[in-house]
Order: sequence, then C-alpha cells, then structure tokens
Amino acid sequence: MNLKILLPSHVLVDRPVTKIIAEASNGSFCLLPRHIDFVSALVPGIFSFTTPEGTEELFAMDEGVLVKCGSEVLVSVRNAIRGPDLGSLKKMVEENFLALDEREKIARAAAVKLEIDIVRRFMEMNIRA
Repeated sequence: MNLKILLPSHVLVDRPVTKIIAEASNGSFCLLPRHIDFVSALVPGIFSFTTPEGTEELFAMDEGVLVKCGSEVLVSVRNAIRGPDLGSLKKMVEENFLALDEREKIARAAAVKLEIDIVRRFMEMNIRA
C-alpha cells in the first residue's frame, strides 16, 4: 500500500507501508494491503504504520479522514506530530498544544481589541450625527 498523510500546508508522509493502525469513533482498526476499499472519519489519537523494512512509525493526529482505494491510502488531518515512541510523542503533543493555546489567546485578544475599536467608532459616528 502507499500511504499519504496530508496536512493543510504540506504532505507529511508519502511512502509504501505494509500495515496501518488508526482510530475511529468506534475504536481502532487495522488496514492491510488486501483490505477492501474503506473510508473512515478519524478521531484524535495515535496513528501508526509499519514500513516494508519492518519499522513502526508513530504519529499523534487530530481528527481527519482516511480513504483506502485500491493500494492507495490517503489520510487528511489538520495536525499530526511524528514521534519515536509513545513517551516522547506525549511530551511533544503537550508542548504543541501549549504553544497552540498561547497563539489562540493572542488571536482572541486581538479580535476583542478590534471589536472594541469598531464599537467605539460607531458610537463616535452616532454622537456626531
């Protein structure tokens, strides 16, 4: 099978694999090369695959969609992080979410300032009219 993991900004993985394990809302599942064509909505969790050399690669993924059609498997997700093992993957996810949370706070503060400025200007226009 050939696996492509697609993020909004780039292709994270494009390589042959022999086994894929992913998580859906009803539990985890495994795809092998002769598996029937398949579509699944993925939930945030651990995604892994085995390379033809026999090594396993681990990813923490956000929600997304997996489509298996013939020998092609396409996975489209918003965020994904590769890690060498579960312990370091957990640490990387925590750090990534903390950074994301901080950026969200900054963006929300900027939006509030814009809203306040718009309201103030409308009030000034009403007073002058």
